[in-house]
Amino acid sequence: MSIQHDTIRKPSAVANGFDPLRWRRDFPILRQRVHGKPLVYLDNAATAQKPQMVIAAVSDYYQRFNSNVHRGVHQLSELATEAYEGARDKLRGFINAASVKEMVFVRGATEAINLVAQSYGRSRFQPGDEIILSEMEHHSNIVPWQLLREQTGAILKVIPINDAGELEPGAYEQLFTARTRLVALAHVSTALGTINPVKAMVAHAHTHGVPVLLDGAQAVPHLPVDVRALDCDFYAFSGHKMFGPTGIGVLYAKEALLRDMPPWQGGGDMIRVVRFDQTLYNDLPYKFEAGTPDIAAAIGLGAAVSYLEAVGMTAVEAYERELLAYATRCLQAVRGLRLVGTARDKAGVLSFVMEGIHPHDLGTIVDQEGVAIRTGHHCAMPVMERFRVPATARASLAFYNTREDIDALVAALEKAHEVFR
Repeated sequence: MSIQHDTIRKPSAVANGFDPLRWRRDFPILRQRVHGKPLVYLDNAATAQKPQMVIAAVSDYYQRFNSNVHRGVHQLSELATEAYEGARDKLRGFINAASVKEMVFVRGATEAINLVAQSYGRSRFQPGDEIILSEMEHHSNIVPWQLLREQTGAILKVIPINDAGELEPGAYEQLFTARTRLVALAHVSTALGTINPVKAMVAHAHTHGVPVLLDGAQAVPHLPVDVRALDCDFYAFSGHKMFGPTGIGVLYAKEALLRDMPPWQGGGDMIRVVRFDQTLYNDLPYKFEAGTPDIAAAIGLGAAVSYLEAVGMTAVEAYERELLAYATRCLQAVRGLRLVGTARDKAGVLSFVMEGIHPHDLGTIVDQEGVAIRTGHHCAMPVMERFRVPATARASLAFYNTREDIDALVAALEKAHEVFR
């Protein structure tokens, strides 16, 4: 694949006073040409691009104060610790957690959910205890609970979805019994873009005394998230989808829950005293952070939070909703194209199939036009089975995308239609 640098294409219109070009300039990778065409990056649900501010923060750590965090008394260690813990506090404020003690650094949403399954679930669940999931979950919010089922004898119960990709009305409430022990639910679907009514769902679960874990990997980059307003018990998200580095994420959990949960992994930094007959564990959140963390990635994630706060999450949500509406109208006009997932409340995800063209072939053709989309099952095989398709093509939006990006996608899809006509 040939990649060359190019000037940024100017959007033809600025929506609601939000100028994507103002922010697009901050992303060096978006200045490139791919296969001789200006890069159109529409694979943000898989991973988002990084602004120069994040790249510089990671580089600055390695160049100026690379050192391990905590316990070091020399200046480099103190600087590294200050930046690392400063990032934790930025993240706390970003989702409105009550305390940094509720913010556990992990490798991403996947590890966060596994941590809850193994630390919270494995120590509590008994044969016949029930976990409620939904049919639209990412594999990362299915497989950990299947592993827990094998370990404890717990039962998984699934909320069905309708033809629009929304949770079936009334089905959720009917799944609760005296044996329900946990609800684990996507805030936003990675495959469909559906925004679930999680605040109401959390409130209903709490009337049964049942805690709720929300997978927020697709929500945090696109919506304002307030964990205290949602009143969820656990919230998991990944840094790389919110314009930060890979290999870093956060598990938010209410402090009382974390205090009662045993460590998931053992090693350095999660301990206070180690003897062969007994180990005393560290305070929160360090009890769940064994070993040397990805310090650079955490600092980079802190920079990503500062960047998103400068952009403004309310403005991001409003702009992306308008761009999604435009993209939906455009794609509905493409010959032979069918959208998969048409929920009334959606984030910027457009999954689709085209008659007579396999999604992988479609992805290859649009790539030749410089347009990057994702094809496959999007780590949501049950969704594909529900809609009776082997895979979909998925275009996913971010605030640096423009109407011109959508127009380029449509032109590439029309070309694919001509190739396979």
